[in-house]
Amino acid sequence: MLFSVALLSICCLGLFLFTGKVGYLMQDHSPAAVGELLVTLAGNLAGTLVCALLIAEAKPAAAEAARTLCGPKLALEPLQVLIAAFFCGILMYTAVAIYREKGSPLGILFCVPVFILSGFEHSVADMFYFFCAGQFGPSVWVFLALAVTGNTLGGLLLPAIRLTAGGENHG
Repeated sequence: MLFSVALLSICCLGLFLFTGKVGYLMQDHSPAAVGELLVTLAGNLAGTLVCALLIAEAKPAAAEAARTLCGPKLALEPLQVLIAAFFCGILMYTAVAIYREKGSPLGILFCVPVFILSGFEHSVADMFYFFCAGQFGPSVWVFLALAVTGNTLGGLLLPAIRLTAGGENHG
């Protein structure tokens, strides 16, 4: 529920989360839009770093829980990370699109628990977990690059299908 509250807050306040924004590159892939997305990713990275370091300092048990969570993530094969991130990207685009297009939080309230309970990889959440755990090694950056790539590909899938279908609502 905490992630749902965070995403709902981001959407209501008009802020940007990389995984919710990347799917909109299909509609606007201008250099300005690509630049804004890259700034969003950098901002998400910086924000998770600062928050994770502060929380690890204030709540050592949270840092220990993050370390426990990160070990199995780093044991995944690269293709597993890509696939799990791909499906998370689909769900995050869906959540934000429902909020934007229908003015409803239901997409957020349903899609976020689905990606979490399914064990899908959310690149920005993973940044937080690794940073909170104090893990910054090369394997972490490879994992995050795979997660960002998978989230991007998944986030672009439904918008691509919608564009090829003429942008009509076939639901």
